[in-house]
Amino acid sequence: MAESLKARGMIGELAAEFAGTLVLILFGVGVVAQVVAGGIGDHDSIAWAWGLGVTLGVYVAGRISGAHLNPAVTVALAVFKGFEWRKVLPYTLAQTAGAFVAALLVRWNYGEVLQKADPGLTIKTQGVFSTLPGNGALPVTEWGAFRDQVIGTAILLFLILAITDLRNSAPAANLAPFVVGLLVVAIGMAWGTDAGYAINPARDFGPRLASFLTGYETAFKDQYGNLYFWVPIVGPVVGGLIGAGLYQALVARFLPPEEGPEPGRIPTDPVREAV
Repeated sequence: MAESLKARGMIGELAAEFAGTLVLILFGVGVVAQVVAGGIGDHDSIAWAWGLGVTLGVYVAGRISGAHLNPAVTVALAVFKGFEWRKVLPYTLAQTAGAFVAALLVRWNYGEVLQKADPGLTIKTQGVFSTLPGNGALPVTEWGAFRDQVIGTAILLFLILAITDLRNSAPAANLAPFVVGLLVVAIGMAWGTDAGYAINPARDFGPRLASFLTGYETAFKDQYGNLYFWVPIVGPVVGGLIGAGLYQALVARFLPPEEGPEPGRIPTDPVREAV
């Protein structure tokens, strides 16, 4: 019976990660398709839609799985917050699958518009689904983009841990998802030039694979013809570990001890979970 309940709990967590990441990508990739292919909106609308997508995705999955929605978050929580290592790969696969399915939905829905804007399905609209160095137009190499992804994801994890640490000044009344969403908006507005602020391996690889399977033959390469898909996978994992480690070293170890949520769980209602 205990094993059965445990298995059902794991299935629920994976379903929540799938659904939460799907919601995130529906808004994130959807808005980029609207701006790039439809000509409606601009960089600010992209930043806000990605941030709102994160907020809504966390509200969907937070109570069940902790709403990581990002392998870089999952790995960092396993290293620094006691999240179970046996769940890291399943969570990563669920997140990537959610991103993949969401991107397929966007590709299907915006198919006519994408074909009109870019009949050859080239680098011109490849950035709708996955990131490119310099957003495909500026003189940034894959190594510059790698640096950017390390820094951007370090900022993300440092601040996620600060926002959700119940021993710190955690947002009250279930506002943590909203504040995390604002964090993503801020990263998009300040750190979006060099590599499109993927800061999430699932967010990039799932849609990249979806675009490759639906006609974008150069999806795994950048505008220089170099294999690029690894940059928004490795960079965020490295950056997430650095950011989480810095939070532990600079802030967390100086906070008073207090019982918090279960290991590796991002609280969606810090006040309730502190009681």
